Amino acid sequence: MGRAGGAYYPKLHSSVPYIPVTGPRYLMSADCPDPELARKLLRQGQLALARSLRVSSLHVTHCNQSDFESAPLEDGWMPRLSLQFHFDNPGYRDFSDFLSRLSARKRKAILKERAKVAESGLHLETLNGEQLRPEHADALFQCYRETSSRKWGRAALTPEFFHLLFEKMADRVVLMLASRSSAYVAAALNVRGVNTLYGRNWGCLEEVEFLHFELCYYRAIEFAIQHGLKRVEAGAQGFHKMARGYLPRFTYSLHSIANPGFAEVIDDFLVRERAEVSQERELLERECSPYKIGADTLSKS
Repeated sequence: MGRAGGAYYPKLHSSVPYIPVTGPRYLMSADCPDPELARKLLRQGQLALARSLRVSSLHVTHCNQSDFESAPLEDGWMPRLSLQFHFDNPGYRDFSDFLSRLSARKRKAILKERAKVAESGLHLETLNGEQLRPEHADALFQCYRETSSRKWGRAALTPEFFHLLFEKMADRVVLMLASRSSAYVAAALNVRGVNTLYGRNWGCLEEVEFLHFELCYYRAIEFAIQHGLKRVEAGAQGFHKMARGYLPRFTYSLHSIANPGFAEVIDDFLVRERAEVSQERELLERECSPYKIGADTLSKS
């Protein structure tokens, strides 16, 4: 856009910072008599604000399916589909029940990975609610800072943030920790919703083979099954999650571009991309599913 003489910033963005989690982006009361009308008025307000501020674009990311499907294309909204990998729980009795639904090769691979971590000498624990203590928040920050320095260069969240999170939302926090000789070496932060466990941050001070999969994926699945949660959303991207019981699921976003020329080009791209993403999901589920033939139909959504 810059090379063509336009400006990408400023823009408007409706989202929740730091969390690629699907949810409602048009907030209304639970007893709203006409949600569709409310969404329509809120969208019109967004577009009017974008025009008055003369921003380059307006983006509504990781909205839920209702928000996505109700946006009228004639108003200039351009829909986009993406993929994440989620674990769906149709009502497994325990982790062994989940494993029994997998193909023999995938099941053996998971058992091998978990055994490797068990042999590492690490102490693993899953903590929630009153089990969380200030030293756990400190350990989580150290792991988070180490990962941030390696990947992004700067830690945006502070130690105070994690302490406040544990203080105000302990019942929602699910923390997977690994320690060696009483020193914490890895942590995975999850946040528990009504029916879903959301994986948010991972960090480690010691590289241990398969430890990331154990803390972020397998223990999340175990917690979801034990507590009757319907889904685990373990963050963005990650084709490797499929081998560990996670399947491709659509995520949704809406976009409005002020420049008509750019809007036309982007809309053409998104039409083709939506078809490709739909085909990709179908192909992945057909060719790469870790579940036995027919078993994955139990967790379709």
